[in-house]
Amino acid sequence: MRSLIARYGALFRHAGAARFAALSLVMRMPLGTVGLATLLHLRELSGSIAFAGSVVGAQLVATAVAAPLVGRLVDRRGPRGVLLVTGTVAPIALATMLAADRLGLSRPAIFATAIAFGAFAPPITVLVRTLWRMRLEEGPVRQTAFALDAVILELAYTLGPLAIALAVGLGSTTAAMAVAVAVTSTAVPLLFASGALSWWKPQPRGERHWLGPLSAKPLLVVYAATFALTMTFGALEVGYPTFGRAAGADSWGPVLIAVNSTGSAVAGLLYGGLTIRTPLKRLLAVLMGAMAVPIALHLPVDSPWLLAPFAFAAGALIAPAMTTVSLLISTLAPARYATEAFTWSSTAIVTGIGVGMAIAGTLVERHGPNGAFAFAVATALAGAAVALLLRRR
Repeated sequence: MRSLIARYGALFRHAGAARFAALSLVMRMPLGTVGLATLLHLRELSGSIAFAGSVVGAQLVATAVAAPLVGRLVDRRGPRGVLLVTGTVAPIALATMLAADRLGLSRPAIFATAIAFGAFAPPITVLVRTLWRMRLEEGPVRQTAFALDAVILELAYTLGPLAIALAVGLGSTTAAMAVAVAVTSTAVPLLFASGALSWWKPQPRGERHWLGPLSAKPLLVVYAATFALTMTFGALEVGYPTFGRAAGADSWGPVLIAVNSTGSAVAGLLYGGLTIRTPLKRLLAVLMGAMAVPIALHLPVDSPWLLAPFAFAAGALIAPAMTTVSLLISTLAPARYATEAFTWSSTAIVTGIGVGMAIAGTLVERHGPNGAFAFAVATALAGAAVALLLRRR
């Protein structure tokens, strides 16, 4: 415990670190609100869950495609101009979808607006990680910062849906969409208000490969392992609600997801205070291989009460694994690709979760929740096998 307190104390002794960490939670609230609010609002507006789902999917695809381009622009020109543009366009696009009924927007127009929002989504998460990298030297305190950041992301993905549920319960899906517009509108101003942009260090003007960080083979391995890891997350997102329905209680689905997220948050905080002697290039494979064990123990269980401890245990390896991914990228990426390197990680995460959910959705139709859980085990082991390649480089 003393070591834990000492490590976080060392982090927060850096001027502005505590303020930045606290505000970064509010900056991340769009992550847990926009997709869900858009889905509910457009389902209510159009009467079609298929259309609403396709719009949310288009947002995610647009973000995944545009993020590396935005990251490259940030590395070359700095973050302020990019933030001013994205911090203006994204809220306007989301507000347009909020007013789609009053504006009489057609479905193609709504679809185009969603793509515009996704393409101009402010690069808050990647900038937070890049700024931590620039503020902190490589070592234990940077590990603590990235672990804390992983916990903050878990909180954003937990608190965001709760805020949307509250808005729907007390108001309507329109109120929920208004909440999403509000948090999106405040994200960029809060990043400016945090003072952390003063930590930005102009990147060296050395020769740049047209592939950017993708020209570094070790980073390709990290991205491939991240893709496999997040397919595991996507499979669990499908598996838990399916398990709840099979057990006769739909409410168990969100509960098990929350238990899994709680395990991640608790372990992330503890991980931030640990002294890890295992080299990072070996640690990622160890964590992903270990994650397969509690997920495999999901397979013979048919009671939600018995599954909850295994869901917590699986979650306890999520934040440490994602922290290790961030540390590897911050270590392996050349300074001139500092931001773009993190955007490719975000692209791997978004696509990994999407592909994992799609495949798991097909599997549960044929094999029930165990189809999703077995796929999650396979992807965790596949990711571990890929991560082992880092030791050879």
